[in-house]
Amino acid sequence: MSSLCPFAKATTGGGGVCPMKSNKNSTVKSNKNDSSSVCPVTGKNNGEEHEESGTDHAGEESPDPRVVPAKCPFGYDSNTFKLGPLSCMVCQALLHDTSKCKPCSHKFCKACISRFKDCPLCGADIEGVEPDPELQALDDRFIDGHARIKRSLAGGGEEEVDGKSKVIYEDVSMERGAFLVQQAMRAFRAQNIESAKSRLSMCAEDIREELKSAEDNLDLCSQLGAVLGMLGDCCRTLGDASSAITYYEESAEFLSKLPTKDLELVHTLSVSLNKVGDLRYYGGDLQSARSYYARSLSVRQRAVKEHSSVASQVIDLATSLAKVADVDRNLGNQEAAVEGFEEAIKCLEKLNLEDSEQAGLEQRRRSVLDFLHKQLDAKY
Repeated sequence: MSSLCPFAKATTGGGGVCPMKSNKNSTVKSNKNDSSSVCPVTGKNNGEEHEESGTDHAGEESPDPRVVPAKCPFGYDSNTFKLGPLSCMVCQALLHDTSKCKPCSHKFCKACISRFKDCPLCGADIEGVEPDPELQALDDRFIDGHARIKRSLAGGGEEEVDGKSKVIYEDVSMERGAFLVQQAMRAFRAQNIESAKSRLSMCAEDIREELKSAEDNLDLCSQLGAVLGMLGDCCRTLGDASSAITYYEESAEFLSKLPTKDLELVHTLSVSLNKVGDLRYYGGDLQSARSYYARSLSVRQRAVKEHSSVASQVIDLATSLAKVADVDRNLGNQEAAVEGFEEAIKCLEKLNLEDSEQAGLEQRRRSVLDFLHKQLDAKY
């Protein structure tokens, strides 16, 4: 699963940051009487906190009660990260399918605690595990309430939707889509795939709903394409190849609608196509696999043509050439396979990655190059 946040570019003014990486301060603009400024857990109105603070020094104006810091009391924002009462201590994401250990009563995600015989917190023997529907219900309400706003608007003001004022969050992590992706990425890294899939499914459903009234919104298409690709990764990890292919294909469909100037989008699109090809390949459908590999190759060839100096794009191109060549070899087209491998080698040998900052790319280049040479040596 990609570590890139698909929502980072959709914030006000295009200056968004990934909620997994940001340390910048942000603010929230809201009407103090708007119910959306009330914390869904504590019930406190953030605007009231500012009014109560008053002035600290003579001559200084009181803070604008409509401006509320984009900070979650439980630490679910870009500025802080802490494990709160609604977090699983194992995967460090919000609880999913909350379960309680017996007899110690410590609570975790069901998928997480099922791996242990002793409680990860207190070390007590786990005699049994039972669901905790009350805490799970609170967790679900927190998810619904923590990030009610799906994205920031370019105008930076408030929008009336069904007669209700929408808050515009400048901190991308306070937006529902980014928040859900953030939790999904944490769960996925901890191998709690069902939790990750659940959060991503909610996110995809939200974006689809928005697309009904904004079909030509490129940001929405980009975000949905990325989220669908992540869902494909979840299904693939769970062994559901059929659903994974469906998600990857839909991801590619949305991403194909976008301009190819953004290299991150180009990479995501080509990766989705390659993943479908991989699943077809291992499923024995070589012709279909080659078709998807070839589509990915075409995308990367166009990218290299426009960005020939970007080393990562050249390495991606060589990888795609190798995938197509490998399928050609298995289909009995030896001559085409050799040509593909040799072209990939030429691409990589032209790269000069002596800069210490490109050490990771150089390691990747050598790894792909070694693989290609082995493939050619096997022909003779």
